[in-house]
Amino acid sequence: MIDLPNQEQMLEALKVVRDPEIPVNVVDLGLIYDVHIDENGIIDLEMTLTSVGCPVQDMIRADAEMALMRLEGVTQVNVDFVWSPPWTTDKMTEDGKRQMRMFGYSM
Repeated sequence: MIDLPNQEQMLEALKVVRDPEIPVNVVDLGLIYDVHIDENGIIDLEMTLTSVGCPVQDMIRADAEMALMRLEGVTQVNVDFVWSPPWTTDKMTEDGKRQMRMFGYSM
């Protein structure tokens, strides 16, 4: 039997996913609202974007799917973009805010 990834491993895998306009990964940006894996290796990822009209939504979806599919035991990834609650900078991790400051963004 294959061990399925846990919450921490799934979030770590998602740290390679970035919004190309913002130099911080989607986890530290606070864009991941929920990630769950069932016993069949199917991951349901609930996330948001920094804006509803984000022009790179399809690219971020594909990157998130690929990042999670690399984990052992994962058979499918479903990405659901949600807009409630809306994203704000308050959702960012301290590491994400530090990274933004390093790139000259005021936080």
